[in-house]
Amino acid sequence: MPQATLSAARVEGLLARSLPSEELERILFDSKAELRSRVADELRIEATPDRLDLLTEAGLAAHLAGALGLAQGSLPIVASKGEGAAPSIDATPAVDPIRPVIAAALIEAPDDAPLDAGLLDEAVRFQELLHATIGRDRRAASLGIYPADRLAFPLRYDLEPLAGVRFVPLDARAEVRAPAFFAEHPMGVRFGPLGTDGTRCLTLRDATGGVLSLPPVLNARPLGEAAAGDRRLLLEATGTRAGRVADALGLLALVFLARGWSVRPVTVHAPGRTDDGRALLAPRHIDLPSDLLRTVAGRAYPASEVEHLLSRVRLAARPSPHGWQVEVPPWRPDLLSSRDLVEEVVLARGVRSEDGLLPPSPTRGRRLREVRFRRAFAARLLGLGFVPLLRPVLSPDAVVRILGRTAAVALANPVSEQFAVLRDSLEVSLLAALERNTRHGYPQRVSEVGPVVVADTSAETGARTRTHAAFVLAGEGMGFAEAAAVVDYLLRCEDLRGVREPAEIAGAIPGRAARLRLVGETVAEIAEVHPRVLSELKVPVPVAWGEVDLSALWPLVGRPTGAPTINPEGPSAERG
Repeated sequence: MPQATLSAARVEGLLARSLPSEELERILFDSKAELRSRVADELRIEATPDRLDLLTEAGLAAHLAGALGLAQGSLPIVASKGEGAAPSIDATPAVDPIRPVIAAALIEAPDDAPLDAGLLDEAVRFQELLHATIGRDRRAASLGIYPADRLAFPLRYDLEPLAGVRFVPLDARAEVRAPAFFAEHPMGVRFGPLGTDGTRCLTLRDATGGVLSLPPVLNARPLGEAAAGDRRLLLEATGTRAGRVADALGLLALVFLARGWSVRPVTVHAPGRTDDGRALLAPRHIDLPSDLLRTVAGRAYPASEVEHLLSRVRLAARPSPHGWQVEVPPWRPDLLSSRDLVEEVVLARGVRSEDGLLPPSPTRGRRLREVRFRRAFAARLLGLGFVPLLRPVLSPDAVVRILGRTAAVALANPVSEQFAVLRDSLEVSLLAALERNTRHGYPQRVSEVGPVVVADTSAETGARTRTHAAFVLAGEGMGFAEAAAVVDYLLRCEDLRGVREPAEIAGAIPGRAARLRLVGETVAEIAEVHPRVLSELKVPVPVAWGEVDLSALWPLVGRPTGAPTINPEGPSAERG
């Protein structure tokens, strides 16, 4: 889970009181965070990914103030008294193919508390944490902090030729050309692909043509360098998804708004649309029906208690005809529905052992018999020395094609060739594993128990999921007999013996493949893999394969205790 190192002194300064570690641990236990360590002034806090607001001093102090009764209700969002037309950003159509979304807000310090070094350091640390989490390492969203008093509006967000871009990187003193920056600078090398398109790169400039930054890579001097003493800052975010951009900007704004900074919207003009930015940092409203709260929480809550509990977690609630309407701030993107608010109420009250209810269930305390049946096969294969694998159902197109499994279901628009086909046999995944491990010694024995997808025109989706158990033996001397012995052992463990019939199986050596039947049902396949297949996979040794269809086998062996014995080979056969 995400972690951050915070300053205990800065948190206590916002609370105006000391905070013993035991008290902090107790409060965080009822939240979605945990105190990992406290050494001198350093608090190591870990939180779930949906409570990133607790990983900054301002957000943690706001939460603690509510839990301690020092403050109630939502943090106020103060509108800036800026005069004249709202600041704006013009986004050109050229940015749409690679990073189309941009949003911003102008924030202003209180008269007696301009930006100081500690607040700037807190904002930058939180900015980098947001890049790594909600921004997906800047792919989905990235943030910038700029000194607004040094900017001339409107700003321009554009995609420009690299050859025409020159700027002074934030961590340098000399001007560089964009081609050299992206080729040599560590930040340019790492994040450059996110902000370039061939011979062009993203730029953010002010009305004088000065470069603020090359999104999402690095700010420029001097327009992109906030410093202690600044009274107005521009918070800006770019990304590929509007939701991620808005969430990141709302979370970063918390660092300042919790300290009384005011905010002014920034209008974004883009082709075919104009966003005045007012909704970006405005509270959202979510209904919390009293019936839903009672049903999910398992108890009735008095109206006054609900409003008090929500107030303690810094949310404002007012009565509505069927419950409450709750005001949700922009730094709580985790609150999306009424059920999320139910969770807030329950956590605020405190989860105690006596509150637990054990719902009636026919499977309480044990796994389904069919699940235990499947797991038994995995344990047996492990006992035989097979290394268990866990591979996705989506499989490489190349292996399916090499094997000639024409019945496998192909995806219409796959993400890549590695995930292009739904495997209809575990053999596909096991051979793909052998292909990736040719540098390891032989023999290799690998297995898997998992789902496969087979075409079925009678199913609503055109395919049906089944569970198989399979293995491969790769090494000198491995052949049909060795694989057949393993399959026979797996069936004997269930007190079954099938009838083996020669078969033609895709990717197998003719005459060295068979199917195993029980009461007319095919329950297993055994084969030596064809040398042509092994050659294309670059596997240098013989390979034998066996696969048991557990979905076909279970109805034959999973009967209730005392049911008549199944004769697996027909009327004249006996179970062995």
